[in-house]
Amino acid sequence: MLLFLKAFFSYGRWSAMGKALAVLLLTVPAAWAQPMAVIAYGDSLTAGYGLAEGEGFVPQLQGWLTAQGQEVQVLQGGVSGDTTAGGLARLDWTLTPEVQGIIVTLGGNDMLRGIDPAVSRAKLKGILQIAQDRGLAILLVGMPGPSNYGPEYRQAFDAMYPELAAEFGAVFAPSFFEGLGEGSPADLQALFQADGIHPNRDGVALIVQALGPKVQEMIAQIAPRN
Repeated sequence: MLLFLKAFFSYGRWSAMGKALAVLLLTVPAAWAQPMAVIAYGDSLTAGYGLAEGEGFVPQLQGWLTAQGQEVQVLQGGVSGDTTAGGLARLDWTLTPEVQGIIVTLGGNDMLRGIDPAVSRAKLKGILQIAQDRGLAILLVGMPGPSNYGPEYRQAFDAMYPELAAEFGAVFAPSFFEGLGEGSPADLQALFQADGIHPNRDGVALIVQALGPKVQEMIAQIAPRN
């Protein structure tokens, strides 16, 4: 490329054309630049477990943001079965250079396994620290604490999300399932797959509608890159 431009500048009668072409070639990459990218980082709820292609959280969130006129690429960072420990272990190599924001939706599997909330909190803190050190905008999405491990467990589990969000200046969404409302068990079951844990396509759509504005709030914190 440099030799090509030098050749144009070397001949007087091609000088003006060469300068114009140089400006064009140097500005083309900016026009072709990829939109900002955010990563949805979580477990099977993020990965779209049990759903057909296009029905999971990431593609539905991508569609919602596009419909809102938001020029952003949503990357898939969900791994089924992942805990906060697993999320922390794989974060460094998952955060590729184009990622500018992260939606953290981890902790559900910690709860199902009865992992000490203090351990989960430490792992989540490690994830947020890495994200902050890399200058990423952060959305931390909470999970409703369990009732079968006693009130102390639930209180500690519920508290870690808003407290960590405040500590790291992250946008906070209290619950991944907030968009599903508080209907009767029968009404809610209609929004879940047969396992009663993972939302179906319609359930994901409601989740995205509720979380979408929080994602936009996070995107608004992303500083433009030169």
